[in-house]
Amino acid sequence: MSRVSEEKLGIVDSTVKLLESYEVIGAAGLHKVGSGMLQDLRRQLRGNVTVRGIKNTLMRIAMEKASLDGTDEFLKIIKGQNIYIFSNGNPFELAMTLHRNKVRVFAKAGDTVIEDIIIPSGNTGLSPGPIITKFGGLGIRTRIEAGNIWVVQDTEVARKGDTLSNDLADLLPRLGIRAAEMGLEIKAVYEKGVIIPRDDLILDLDTYSGQLARAYSDAFQVALKAAYLTPVTTNTLLSLAVQNSRKVALKAAYATHETVSELITLANAQAINLAKNVGRAQANL
Repeated sequence: MSRVSEEKLGIVDSTVKLLESYEVIGAAGLHKVGSGMLQDLRRQLRGNVTVRGIKNTLMRIAMEKASLDGTDEFLKIIKGQNIYIFSNGNPFELAMTLHRNKVRVFAKAGDTVIEDIIIPSGNTGLSPGPIITKFGGLGIRTRIEAGNIWVVQDTEVARKGDTLSNDLADLLPRLGIRAAEMGLEIKAVYEKGVIIPRDDLILDLDTYSGQLARAYSDAFQVALKAAYLTPVTTNTLLSLAVQNSRKVALKAAYATHETVSELITLANAQAINLAKNVGRAQANL
């Protein structure tokens, strides 16, 4: 018992040192994470972060020993088995790195469906047999053609958040559909007393990029309308000013080196039109 207590005290002390050295503490769930994947992640993040498997009870003691605020709230959010990631980098970048490094695997009965599952139409490559009843039980219309089972039309068999049934869990691997993910899933991040939950950490970068692009475009147009000079708008405003002044000069028949050739062209065109109109008028007399 003494040896165990000393071991735990050693873990607490080393964790306190990590808490004093790093500003960001990420907690990730270990559900469905294999040891090989964990080793790959350690290698990938080496030099940027420190990864430790620490029991929540020992983490609580270490955080309290380090006098960190919000310990109770943080540990409530990250219930269950965790791996802790210590970093001085951007917490959002850390969360997105973990999110991108997941791999697709075959789902098991009882798993939570991570996205809508659709069985595509076409040849399944499966031979007719008892499995036909599973297709029927899941509402998937089929036909037999050339010795194989064909799905008649695209069929949604589960929606995001559903619990995977036994029949569907058995059928999906036969169809080559990987409906589950394996990898570290960030639960929350603790940074200088601020707790950021998972939903706020995983960003839809495409959506944000689109919003930023639209905001930039709208701001640029407003600046042009207001003739507001900035390093970004100056060239465009000068170009617009040149175009507008040229139009005004042409309307006023104001001859300059820039407008004289176009004024002569316009005058010539007007003279030709006038001659045509006079010719038609004389012909009608």
